Amino acid sequence: MFLSKVAPFSRLHLLALICVGTLSACAVGPDFKQPDPPNTSTYTETTLSQKLATAPGVPGGTDQEFVVGADIEAQWWELFKSPELDALIKKALQQNPNLGAADAALRASQENVSAQIGGRYLPAIGLNGGVTRQLQPAAIYGLPFGSDTYNLYNASVNVTYKLDVFGGARRAVEGARAQAEIAQFQLEGAYLSLTANIVTGAVREAALRAQMQATEEILSAQTNLAEVTEKQLIIGTVSRVDVTSQRTLVSNSQVDLFTYERNLAFARNQLAVLVGELPSNANITKFDLKSLQLPEKLPLSVPSSLVLQRPDVRAAEAQLKATNALVGVATANLLPQFNITGAIGSAALTSSALFGPNAALWSIAGGIFQPLFQGGQLLAQRRGAVANYEQAVYQYQATVLKAFQEVADALRALETGAQALKSASDAERYAYETLDLVQQQYKLGTASYLAVLYYQNQYQIAKVKSVSAQATRFSDTAALFAALGGGWWNRTGPAFQPKAIANKDQNETSGNN
Repeated sequence: MFLSKVAPFSRLHLLALICVGTLSACAVGPDFKQPDPPNTSTYTETTLSQKLATAPGVPGGTDQEFVVGADIEAQWWELFKSPELDALIKKALQQNPNLGAADAALRASQENVSAQIGGRYLPAIGLNGGVTRQLQPAAIYGLPFGSDTYNLYNASVNVTYKLDVFGGARRAVEGARAQAEIAQFQLEGAYLSLTANIVTGAVREAALRAQMQATEEILSAQTNLAEVTEKQLIIGTVSRVDVTSQRTLVSNSQVDLFTYERNLAFARNQLAVLVGELPSNANITKFDLKSLQLPEKLPLSVPSSLVLQRPDVRAAEAQLKATNALVGVATANLLPQFNITGAIGSAALTSSALFGPNAALWSIAGGIFQPLFQGGQLLAQRRGAVANYEQAVYQYQATVLKAFQEVADALRALETGAQALKSASDAERYAYETLDLVQQQYKLGTASYLAVLYYQNQYQIAKVKSVSAQATRFSDTAALFAALGGGWWNRTGPAFQPKAIANKDQNETSGNN
């Protein structure tokens, strides 16, 4: 009765007020609560040394110390003081396809949020228009004979709105926003993984190059000694076994050299792909451990901050939020559904009379639907939503545990790696001094060939271990920055930074639609 006395435009205003009013109603289902950070003040089981061991005079042997509570720079790789590394990462941020795909996924998720808001919060309004020519027999009017042929013109504006009384729409939008957060942190995770992999890839390339150089030097010394041994065989001061043993050592070093060459090619191919180019066209810089510098200050975030810094933990938290919202959606589906429809327009027999005073028409209607029996579908969907939330809780816990494990591993690796480099550097120096003395004694005839053979092998092992320990210091440092989150929160620009020319055609196409 009340609605029948309200003017058509007033009814539309009333419909809008109802739409706004329902947005402030309570939403069923649990409200999301951010998990508390782990209750710990340390990462490792035992206390760490604030300063790490040093190995003066070798790459990676400089001073390093932890600075608890210090923030991480967004471009943390610049601390290695390598312009070539900086340029390579900058190029990768413009061209890496995986990073570009993650960026596109984020934009798609953000657009889905806008679509959910528009589709669930606001009424659907449509404009209809049409003309119909039809024939009707006079019998439908109660006349015994004749017919009537005429044209019918109509135009109307239709409004449909589903009242969000129990918050199902708001929970759906909340879930869409959480999915966008997941995509955002997956992008940050791809950014962190890309930059860290390039740093460690460059270090590996430099280490393999150094190991190749060391092996070449060792091979040269072994070859020279093999030639001396062959001359001594001629004059009868050594046996044939001594010659073949030395030649075996030369051949084994050649095998090692070929292995390093293969692995070096693999490392350069991997860097090319990370940059987003074909291995044949990449023209990757040749890295050298001597050109890299270890960061002297190592920031160490407090444990309570780690869950806010790690992209994988933040993505797992957003997944919690999304599954929590779906529980609310499934709960709202069990409750009554309200909707309102309205239309205002005109209809006439001629187009000229379509907007005349006698052509107006309007309608407004409300409806309610309460599910009673659907074969247990809705209840099963809600139980499934609750189970999905529980799964997300366990996955979040597992992600947090993994994050703390990776930081603890990186810290211990840095501590033991510094000590290992010091020992490896000492071992290389002593092995070289011993080999040099034994070789001189052998040439003078005061040392046996077996002694030379033994100390050659010892020096080769020590040299390769020393280079490996140097590379490990750089890789472990990069691993710590990555394990702590990589400083993405301090970045000012986007994660994916494609060249403007690369998106020119796409932007122009988008602007024309």
